[in-house]
Amino acid sequence: MLRLSGITKSYGGRRVLDDITFDVVPGRLTGFVGGNGAGKTTTMRIVLGVLARDAGEVTLDGAALTAADRRRFGYMPEERGLYPKMKVHEHITYLARLHGFSASDAAARARALLERLGLGERLNDLVETLSLGNQQRAQIAAALVHDPEVLILDEPFSGLDPLAVDVVAGVLQERAAQGVSVLFSSHQLDVVERLCDDLVIIAGGTVRAAGARDAMRAEHGSRRYELVSGTDAGWLRDEPGVTVTDFDGGYALFDVEDDATAQRVLRRAVDNGDVASFAPQHPTLAQIFKEVIQ
Repeated sequence: MLRLSGITKSYGGRRVLDDITFDVVPGRLTGFVGGNGAGKTTTMRIVLGVLARDAGEVTLDGAALTAADRRRFGYMPEERGLYPKMKVHEHITYLARLHGFSASDAAARARALLERLGLGERLNDLVETLSLGNQQRAQIAAALVHDPEVLILDEPFSGLDPLAVDVVAGVLQERAAQGVSVLFSSHQLDVVERLCDDLVIIAGGTVRAAGARDAMRAEHGSRRYELVSGTDAGWLRDEPGVTVTDFDGGYALFDVEDDATAQRVLRRAVDNGDVASFAPQHPTLAQIFKEVIQ
C-alpha cells in the first residue's frame, strides 16, 4: 500500500501542502480531485521524488520509498512528454526496453497495449501526427508498458472523447483488478465518481475529505428520498417531518427528519396505490465536492 503521511511543502513563505495524509490501496482506484492550484500535481511529484517535501513521509508497504521502488511505478504527467518525431510503436517499445525487457518482448508488449488502447491502426504514425486525444492514449501506454505496481496519472482523461474515456477507464479497471494501486487526478467528476473505489478531495493544500466513495456518499448524504407512484402524491406535503423539494403528480423528491418518517411515508404510499419505486437519493461527487471545500 502507498501511504502519504503528513506531507508538507512550502514555496518561500507560502505553504502549498499542509499535512497531506491518505492511502492508495492495491486493487482499488483512488480519485484525487480538487480545483486548479489545489496541490494535486505537487503531491504527485513528491510521491515520485521529483519534488522534495518539507515534512512528512511517503511509504510503500510500510517502508520508505527508494529509487528502486519508484522504478516499479508508472507515471503520466499532465504535460505530454513523448518524442514527437518517433513512431508510436517504436516509442513505446523503446520505453519498455529502458525497463529491461528484451527487444521482442518490448515490441510485443507495446503492440498489445497500443491495440488495447485503440491505437492499433496508428502504430507506425509519428507521435506528432496524432490528434491530442490519441497522444493522450499513447502517453497512457507509456505509463503502463512495464506493468507497474503503482500507477500515478495526472489528468489521464483530458482531451478524450466519451468512447476513448470508456477505453482508458476499462484499462485502468483491469490494472486495478490485477492488484495495482491506481491514483489519478481529474477535473471530470462524473468520470471519477463512476470509476473510483476511493476518493481524496483537496483544496488549498489540505485534504478536506478522504475515504471510500460509498462511505463518503453516506456521510454527506441527507435523508432524501424519491417516490414514483401510480397515484397523486400531493398528500406528502401534509406529512409531519417531510419537506417536499420536487413534485409532479405521482413523482416526488423529499427530505425526511428521520428513518421512522421515511418508513411511515412508504407505508402510506403503498396504502394509497401502486408504488413503482421508493429509494434514498445519494449526493453526487460534485455536490460533496462543493460541500467540503466551502
